[in-house]
Amino acid sequence: MNNKIIRSICLFEKEPSRESLKKLDELEVLLKTEFTIQTKRLCSSNIEKTIELSNKYSGRGYIFGIGTIDEEVLKKDLLNILKADIHFNLDLTDREINLDDIQILFDIIKNNPARTFNFAYEFNNPSSSPFFPSANYERDGFSIGLQPTDLAENCQTLDEWLVNMKNVWFQLFNQLKQKEDFLGIDSSIAPLFTRKSSFINFVKKLSGSFEKSTTTDIYTKITRFIKKENPKSTGLCGLMFPCLEDFELTEEYEKGNFNIERNIYLSLQSGVGIDTYPVGTDEKPERVLEILKLLKNLSNKFQKPLSARFVSDGKTKIGGKTDFKNQYLKDVVVKPL
Repeated sequence: MNNKIIRSICLFEKEPSRESLKKLDELEVLLKTEFTIQTKRLCSSNIEKTIELSNKYSGRGYIFGIGTIDEEVLKKDLLNILKADIHFNLDLTDREINLDDIQILFDIIKNNPARTFNFAYEFNNPSSSPFFPSANYERDGFSIGLQPTDLAENCQTLDEWLVNMKNVWFQLFNQLKQKEDFLGIDSSIAPLFTRKSSFINFVKKLSGSFEKSTTTDIYTKITRFIKKENPKSTGLCGLMFPCLEDFELTEEYEKGNFNIERNIYLSLQSGVGIDTYPVGTDEKPERVLEILKLLKNLSNKFQKPLSARFVSDGKTKIGGKTDFKNQYLKDVVVKPL
C-alpha cells in the first residue's frame, strides 16, 4: 500500500458553490497518481452557503467546515448548526472564559453528541490549516495536510522518518508550486488507528515506552524539523495527540499514562492541544473551565496555537464505557478530567 497519504485536501473559498467541489475533484485527480487521498474538504466563513452544500454533498465524499463562529451566533443558532454535518470552532483567545462558553459543549453533548467530534475551542489559531475543526478561512486557496506516520514504516531511526517526510513535502511542493492558489502544507503529525499509522507506535519503538518518551527530546526534535524544513508551511505544523483516534495512544489513556496533565504538557512543548479527549456526561463544567483557562494562559504566554476538542457519546458517565459508533474513535472507560 502507498504510504504517501494525504489526510486532507482543503479548499478555502469565501463564496463556496458546486464549482468548489469540482476544484477539489480536480486536485484529487492531480495528486492521486502519487498519493493516497483520504478526504476532500471545503472551508468557508459563509455559514449559510456551507450548510447548504453540506446538506447536499456531505455524504458524497466531501467534508465541510465553517471555522470560527461568533459566540453570539453560535449560541443563537446552535441547534440549526448541529443539524448539518459541519465542523466549527469557538475562539477564546482574547477574552475572559466563563461557564456560558462551557455550556456550549454540554449543549452539544445533550442535543447531538456526535457533533462533539466536529467542535473545538481554539487559542491563537492560525488560518488555512487543512485539519478540522481548527481550519479557518482567511483567503481563497487550498492547503494540504498529510498522514505522515505511515512514512515511518520500516524506519529504524527518527532521522530516517524525518527524511522521508521532507522528501514528500518537496514532492508536493514541486508539483503544486506553480498554482497561485496553493497556500501551503500543514506539516502536522496527524496519526490514526494502530501500527504504521500510529504515532505512538513509532515513538514506543524508538523509546521503549510511551512513558519514557515524554521525558526525552524526541517530540521537540520532530517539532523543530517540521517547522524548519517544510518548503511552504501553513496552518498548525505541530504534533497531534488525538486521544481516541491514535488507538495506541488510547491504550496509554486506558493505562493511566495519558491524563489531561500529560496531554497539556506534551502539547505545550510540541503539540497543538487536547484532541478527541473523552469527557463524561457528568463531568463538572467548572473543571472544563479550569482546563480551558489554563490552555488560554499557556497559549498566550508562549504565543503558540492550542485547542481543546472533547468528545462524548451523549450518555456515558465517568466510569462507564463509551459507545461512539464512530470508526475514528476507540471506545474507552471514561476517566475524570
